[in-house]
Amino acid sequence: MHLRFVLSVSVLCCRFLMGCRWFHQWKLFVESGDQNSSCFPGEIDNTELFEDTLSYRLKERLVENEDFVLVPVCVWNKLVSWYGVVEEQPAVERKVVDLPSTLKVEVYPVEIFLCLHSNMENVIAAQFSRTNNIWMVSTHTLEIKLGQNADGTWPSSKPQVTNSVEYRGQPGVCGLTNLGNTCFMNSALQCLSNVPPLTEYFLGTSYLKELNFSNPLGMKGEIAEAFADIIKQMWSGRVQCVVPRIFKMKVGHFASQFLGYQQHDSQELLSFLLDGLHEDLNRVKNKEYIELRDADGRPDQEVAEEAWRNHQRRNDSVIVDTFHGLFKSTLVCPECHKVSVTFDPFCYLSVPLPVSTERVMEVFFVSLDPYAKPVQHRIVVPKAGKVFDLCTALSEATNVPPTQMVVADVFNHRFYKIYTAEEALSIILDRDDIFVYELSAQEEEQGEVVLLALYLRERSSYKEYGMSLFGHPLLLNVLQSSCSQEALYSLILQRLQSVPHTCTEEKNEEEDQEEKEEAGAAAEARSPSPVTNKHPAKRRKQLFTIQEVNSNGTTERAAQPYVAIDWDPDMKKRFYNENEAEMYVKHANMDIPHQQTKVQLQECIELFTTVETLEEENPWYCPECKKHQLATKKLDLWSLPEVLIIHLKRFSYTKSTREKHTNGVSPSGSSDGCFVCLRVHRRTPPTCSFTTAKTN
Repeated sequence: MHLRFVLSVSVLCCRFLMGCRWFHQWKLFVESGDQNSSCFPGEIDNTELFEDTLSYRLKERLVENEDFVLVPVCVWNKLVSWYGVVEEQPAVERKVVDLPSTLKVEVYPVEIFLCLHSNMENVIAAQFSRTNNIWMVSTHTLEIKLGQNADGTWPSSKPQVTNSVEYRGQPGVCGLTNLGNTCFMNSALQCLSNVPPLTEYFLGTSYLKELNFSNPLGMKGEIAEAFADIIKQMWSGRVQCVVPRIFKMKVGHFASQFLGYQQHDSQELLSFLLDGLHEDLNRVKNKEYIELRDADGRPDQEVAEEAWRNHQRRNDSVIVDTFHGLFKSTLVCPECHKVSVTFDPFCYLSVPLPVSTERVMEVFFVSLDPYAKPVQHRIVVPKAGKVFDLCTALSEATNVPPTQMVVADVFNHRFYKIYTAEEALSIILDRDDIFVYELSAQEEEQGEVVLLALYLRERSSYKEYGMSLFGHPLLLNVLQSSCSQEALYSLILQRLQSVPHTCTEEKNEEEDQEEKEEAGAAAEARSPSPVTNKHPAKRRKQLFTIQEVNSNGTTERAAQPYVAIDWDPDMKKRFYNENEAEMYVKHANMDIPHQQTKVQLQECIELFTTVETLEEENPWYCPECKKHQLATKKLDLWSLPEVLIIHLKRFSYTKSTREKHTNGVSPSGSSDGCFVCLRVHRRTPPTCSFTTAKTN
């Protein structure tokens, strides 16, 4: 009834996803007001939104207005009719529910696995909106002819029995069917299934006597019963694989965030499940109010025992018996040095991983040698380093001094950004196309040196759009005294001489003479003598003309020195090989995997118990100072449970960023991290180690 109500007061429509980079380039083109502007964006290109160009599957965790924008259907159709779309690239259409006060967009639709009965060999994954109905799923399935008979009808729904012999296997050695992105749930269930005290409890009948149907914080025993059913099937020894469909339905009913078939965090599911099982099996039927007392200098042992008794007076279940322990929390006021000690129960540890101080980056190095193709390098740089550190690391592989390098982000045939040596590497994203250009060494006594950004343009076949950019831009450092048209023409011609012409027609004497003159110009540019600013006595026909432009490649004047070389389409076709110019080679270091690092679990626990200062958003109220203070806080493990669950956090969060640790562990089913269960035989922190590798 609730769903019907929402749909009855909302409007269902569609939107199209569009990559922010193309969209922003289009805005620049429109805002320029010049139809001849060379910031013409070209075909709509959403490559940055996809994992690859084979499946065209959307990348995970795309953010609106950072990675994509949403445009109405009419806008999308107009843009496609004007500019077209990159060949074979699909349009990304999504359903939108326009509510009175908000707009809900379904960026990641539900993925349904279509198969015939229990035959999992020919499985086809298809995406559907939550607003679709069964008839639409059935129609789509018929269209792809999954499991159809020759006459186009569905086969009989009667399951086919392939083996009449009852399966007998080892109890507990049992798989869980992936219902569609449910590996996060299955991994948590497998983990808990292999906790002996918990499994033995549910294989018996004692849990039936302890089901708490009246607990307002519980799920009326339904989560406990569904979990017990899964455990009994997995440990029966009669099945190889269990389909946890009923369990998933129960979880989604009580925790709406797990509805549907999207990917989730294993630890989030595990936390919900442990809390739900505890409340469903809580032996305390009526929870009494307990007033907490301050330590007031009492011995830690006394305060800890009191805290544990108070906890058990309100919480008493198999989950508490198996998984709960005690933290010791120590707060110290920075002003009056008041010390506050409390003991708090916990069900699992969420420990941070040691933060790597290094970062792996992939860049393209463009040599001064005009015959050398760009080389792709994989380099290791300081995570908190600067652009100069990137140049220093690349210098070791290229033998080019870092002072003769300039780093730039290249996008859509133009410089998206040219970085200074002191800028932080953190502003460069892994998805950016980073080019590092080698510059010629210039002596200061020769005069002032100008860094020249060079774009390649040609007259567009669409007359209304004027010039259009192509190829990779270049960076040159030239003497200001050599910035005349003739001198620049010679320098640029020398820089482009590695790109052979593609003329296949017979050349007449005039064309031969032109090419000889161009070769002579290139030889002149390579000579050590400075190029004169005077015009030659005989004017020859040039391959291209030079035009001052701005950073977008338009003909408007700009403060920074950007120039474009404009090619006539016929001259470009004869003398410029675009395919050859776009090629690059990979350096040997691209094949070397990043070295694995060994992380001690003890390191993670030590990081967890390190003294920290509270943030301004979460101060502590000091009872002595009578005001909020940014106190220091230290957590210690006072007592450990029989089974200790440790959650390894792969992400760290700040006010505005979310960083993934590249040395994180990521087993199947865990998007934010992973967890391990340890049997504890003594009341001290466990010590073990594990090896981690870089994960995508």
